Amino acid sequence: MAEQLVIVESPTKAKTLGKYLGKGYTVKASMGHLIDLPTKELGVDIAKGFAPQYVVVKGREKILKELVSAAAKADQVFLASDPDREGEAIAFHIANRLGRDGRKFRRILLYEITREAVQRALKDPQELDLAKVEAQQARRILDRLVGYLVSPILWKIVRRGLSAGRVQSVALRLICEREKEILAFVPQEYWTIEVFLKGEKDPFGARLATLGGKVAEIRNQEQAQGITEDLRKAAYRVEEVEKKEKRRNPPPPFITSTMQQEASKRLGFSASRTMAVAQQLYEGIEMGAEGPVGLITYMRTDAVRMNEDAVLQVRKYIADQFGENYLPSEPNTYRSRKTAQGAHEAIRPTDVRRAPDALKGHLSKEQMKLYQLIWARFVACQMNPAIYDTVNVKIQGKSSKETYGLKATGSALKFPGFLAIYRGDEEEREEPLPEVKEGEALKPLKVEPKQHFTEPPPRYTEASLIKELESRGIGRPSTYAPILSVIQKRDYVSKEKSALKPMELGTVVNDLLVSRFPDTFDYGFTAEMEEELDKVEEREMGWQKVLHNFYQPFKARLEKVEREKQAIQRDLAKTQENCALCGKPMVVRWSRYGKFLACSGYPKCKNLKSLGERQEPEEEKTEEKCPTCGAEMVVRKGRFGRFLACSKYPKCKTTKPLGIGLKCPRPGCGGDIVEKRTKARRTFYSCSNYPKCKLVSWERPAQGKCPRCGETLVKPSRKGSTESSWICLVCGEPSELKVNSGTI
Repeated sequence: MAEQLVIVESPTKAKTLGKYLGKGYTVKASMGHLIDLPTKELGVDIAKGFAPQYVVVKGREKILKELVSAAAKADQVFLASDPDREGEAIAFHIANRLGRDGRKFRRILLYEITREAVQRALKDPQELDLAKVEAQQARRILDRLVGYLVSPILWKIVRRGLSAGRVQSVALRLICEREKEILAFVPQEYWTIEVFLKGEKDPFGARLATLGGKVAEIRNQEQAQGITEDLRKAAYRVEEVEKKEKRRNPPPPFITSTMQQEASKRLGFSASRTMAVAQQLYEGIEMGAEGPVGLITYMRTDAVRMNEDAVLQVRKYIADQFGENYLPSEPNTYRSRKTAQGAHEAIRPTDVRRAPDALKGHLSKEQMKLYQLIWARFVACQMNPAIYDTVNVKIQGKSSKETYGLKATGSALKFPGFLAIYRGDEEEREEPLPEVKEGEALKPLKVEPKQHFTEPPPRYTEASLIKELESRGIGRPSTYAPILSVIQKRDYVSKEKSALKPMELGTVVNDLLVSRFPDTFDYGFTAEMEEELDKVEEREMGWQKVLHNFYQPFKARLEKVEREKQAIQRDLAKTQENCALCGKPMVVRWSRYGKFLACSGYPKCKNLKSLGERQEPEEEKTEEKCPTCGAEMVVRKGRFGRFLACSKYPKCKTTKPLGIGLKCPRPGCGGDIVEKRTKARRTFYSCSNYPKCKLVSWERPAQGKCPRCGETLVKPSRKGSTESSWICLVCGEPSELKVNSGTI
């Protein structure tokens, strides 16, 4: 039998396809890009038409060698990297390095990883799409030009190690400009007045809407008190009752951006976390005897198109599970954005009959939460609208001084429709009104004035920033998660609860980039670049023309900033303070630990002065001795949180995890509970004997008493729980907290 080689990107995907294909097929993973631009130089020959200088990615030489050997033995090589521009570029470079032969190397596109989908793709292999490759190449070179030519300017003017990205810097600009709006905002006082009335039936509230036939605008307490007193004396009657039916249509199925937004709002997932979990669901989950199964379609998409077979399947599911009255007479259709990739589908379950409950035991908690969200959204998109009965009541209040207009609204769910399975954050609040009739007299029970102040626009969350980027046409499905990740890792932006707040370093970098490169980091210009990349893919524009149009004005800006960089640095760094040692002016400098003052006479004078920010890693003395040299151990902060280090560093480089004074409760372990931090800077607690002991807790443990285990450690049963809500770390039983709460 002829040998067939299938090349995918990840080992998980390779494992899933390997079980589907069986004998006669070898499936290997490239581990992503094998060929890329070099990491330590520009790698683009601008003078020769922006010719890229590709190299083998460091550490991937062995993988490439194995693929070359496997391809030489195969009669046919199928390139099955992800079905997008980046996947097309990966496939193209692999084919070139393996000795590209149009008859031997074929491209297959897997929008879902199921046995049937894989067999269909193998029966209909494609040629490599060079237009997609060129579009991806243009994007890669654009990003490289900005990153490698602007970042060194930041190094010289602000500090080493900073980065400027073509799209990430525009996202940073949005966050910084929103912060400026918030700081400049001046709150305005206003008042609302609600009158509680009673007719023949139950009482209800109505809000003051008009005053003497004009919109009621109450600006201060004195005005509000006068109106309140008069409303108490007024006579009320129902002027108009309007009853109508309101329909709420189901939302479209998920695309990448809407999935990231909903996962952020509902599940508290970051964009990168959402995409990582979605990748797992797409590539295949082990389903016992059935083997690995891809549970969702490809998760990087901006199209809401749905496969006809999938729509027929979900319509049958709805009719069987909910009844015919929940099923529209014709399938619901949704319109994709103009820029959406036509071949792509929306994100949906590969088989809607795999309800979340049937997958318990196969999915992790994170996988289950995201799958439940995707599955419910897809089912909901093919259901009938929700129907509400709404009532709008206009009420007249009349006193000897004034005529008032009041409004009361009520809403009651008449038919749930898609709400039977999927409720969004913006659903109608069901607040029915009691029955009232036109002309009916109403008795005032209470008049309640309330003071309010206008509020500034909220800070962006990951969800709202993705929505804003998408609405402006900035970025594409594959870029949102990396953008958000990079601006936080670079310490340009911090996350406070769920809000994104610019850090001082981020503000400095943003102001510098926007003032010196106004075109490059302009919202409209960045969106236009995305459109031009789309034109390259659609063969309407050459990739080199896109780069040429961008580079000429960009080069002029670079040259100007290079000429003026010393003056820019002086303006950025100047202060009114002189050096206490030599009398020369002190200037602002940045280090990895923050901002500080330094003598402008450096290196002759090395005087430094704190600006209230750390200049060295924070140290905290302890009574513990270094096991290597016997010196005192100190607490320091590093990339992954606090840890113990020898005070004699760098002579002695001994370090230890930071214990919290509690022993691991698992029998025979003997380890200490230590504080650690994830890459996302979230603190957690685990045993010092990891990986032998895998005890872990997101909440800080305390000494407690378990009715099953006896003396052990406990943790809050949920974040923010009271002291009575603790569970045992060993067996999960509800526990009592010991009197010694100092360990909490």
